[in-house]
Amino acid sequence: MTLPALLDIEASGFGRGSYPIEVGLARPDGSSCAFLIQPLAEWTHWDPKAELLHGISRARLQREGYPLRQVAQWLNDELGELKICYSDSWGYDNTWLSLLFHHAGMLPAFRLEALRKLLSEEQLALWKPTKEALIEELGILRHRAGEDARLLQLTYQRTRELAGEA
Repeated sequence: MTLPALLDIEASGFGRGSYPIEVGLARPDGSSCAFLIQPLAEWTHWDPKAELLHGISRARLQREGYPLRQVAQWLNDELGELKICYSDSWGYDNTWLSLLFHHAGMLPAFRLEALRKLLSEEQLALWKPTKEALIEELGILRHRAGEDARLLQLTYQRTRELAGEA
């Protein structure tokens, strides 16, 4: 089975003023990676509740984050040939991805689509319990972009198998 490329973004918070702080990718071969994003000076919104979820401090982003242009270029290098990537939170992730590319002064070489488009009704019915079982089974650390992207991909794969679609 060819796996879809899945993208996940962690952010400074939700709603107005929030921005991407980490982008993770699960590749079609099952490998995954993630990059912290160095916030721009004008990106000041910070929600302490969001930090409690992802565990990434603004100070860490300043120290370890990559410049926006470098992250945007990496995404284009990774996804340009595939032309498409999927997200389970398309509304949020697409907004943050657009913000990232806009401020990097670049256009994405791929499009982001809702993961829902790939799922059958059987997969949807199996999604939540399968995802929870995988978290427990594999000890996946949640709310980190690379781990979350890989979790989505594994859940997609297992629900296809359980639905007899693999």
